[in-house]
Amino acid sequence: MSRILVQGATLVTMEPSLGEFTGDMLVEGTRIAAIAPRIDAARAGHAEIIDARGFIAAPGFINAHMHTWQTALRGVAAGWTLTEYFRQMHAGLATRFTPADIGIATLVGAWNQLDCGTTTLVDWCHNNPTPAHSDAALDALAQSGIRAAFLHGSPKPDPKPGALPFWEMPHPRGEVERLAKRLQGAELLSLGLAILGPHYSTLEVALHDFALAREFGLLASMHQGGGSARTPEGWARLEAAGLLGPHINIVHGNNLSDEQLARFAGLGMSFSLTPENELTQGHGFPITGRLARLGVMPSLGVDLESGLSGEMFVAARIALGVQRALDHAAYRQAHGEIAPAHAASCRDALAWVTVAGARMLGMADRIGSLAAGKQADFVLIDARRLNMMPLHDPVSAIVMQASLANIDSVFVAGQARKRHGRLLVDGLAGKLDALRESGERLVATMAG
Repeated sequence: MSRILVQGATLVTMEPSLGEFTGDMLVEGTRIAAIAPRIDAARAGHAEIIDARGFIAAPGFINAHMHTWQTALRGVAAGWTLTEYFRQMHAGLATRFTPADIGIATLVGAWNQLDCGTTTLVDWCHNNPTPAHSDAALDALAQSGIRAAFLHGSPKPDPKPGALPFWEMPHPRGEVERLAKRLQGAELLSLGLAILGPHYSTLEVALHDFALAREFGLLASMHQGGGSARTPEGWARLEAAGLLGPHINIVHGNNLSDEQLARFAGLGMSFSLTPENELTQGHGFPITGRLARLGVMPSLGVDLESGLSGEMFVAARIALGVQRALDHAAYRQAHGEIAPAHAASCRDALAWVTVAGARMLGMADRIGSLAAGKQADFVLIDARRLNMMPLHDPVSAIVMQASLANIDSVFVAGQARKRHGRLLVDGLAGKLDALRESGERLVATMAG
């Protein structure tokens, strides 16, 4: 069994009982064996010693919502509203994807997540017209070395004459069965459903898809928001059917009422927000504060690299900044002056991209924080660099100062995926060439 002893790091554990301190962490195989102010090197045996003085050791980030299949289209959607995105991406570019396009985008996108300090990726893959497309995505995730939840979705093209529109098509049971069998026993990959939900489907389809998720014991995630709902009464009908619970994940949720949010929170449902894209494309203001008032902690995601950065630092910072702005505006409106203190903290923001993501996936016992017995998914952040010195508060420094340049090392299940600032992958140059060729070919179809 391999052993790694991380010595002298500033440990940001995200465990209430441990907090932050300068100390050591022993990794044995895939798990954290011990974490303490000092661990005797003799206990570690023939461990690899990592001198982490001047570094912050923190849980790897959890990107709770990303359409990784769009990596080859970076920048293409940067100026699109949500309406333009639906028309030009789902009804346009998405229909041109081959399995190879899905594969190369997913591989390079997952590698970039590792490079940025993300150790767990929720790959919300809703461009799977054939099983070959799904297999290409899964092969790429496995090759990348990232921990990933593959959320199987379905395409959303314009309806063809004589064919059912996508909102009347139930999630394919046979494909779910096939994928569940394929991923049985996988160490780093898990399966979930990226379903339409009542906002984007008929009631009949929503009832079918929710029941399917319940039957297979899978997380069911769905977009909520963006235009009028196809089934306005859908949530009430789903609740009446007993199909809501902790396995249901809502993405965005900007247009849900306070009463709905309270009901869903009471049922243990989770929420994944993508603040930068919600602000950019027109979804509305992120609901971080509305959830906080209910005692709910949302997870965060990048959403789509076709328009945005892939860094979870950015997602956390924007979510925090926007919520603080909303809180201050509300306080000023009520009291005519600046609020005496922030309601949202940097610790909150770091929890959104670590602990909350683990809870959303039902993996809080394995990932999201640093503690003995948990999976060794962690990052080493170089706090000696010009942009982070001097280090006073490591939590604030991660959220407000750190960037991709500071991600020195990334470990997933005890395996190094990045060391000394270099991603540990083979054939990167060739894969980038393939990504460029895929993107150029796909974009060229827009002019056709």
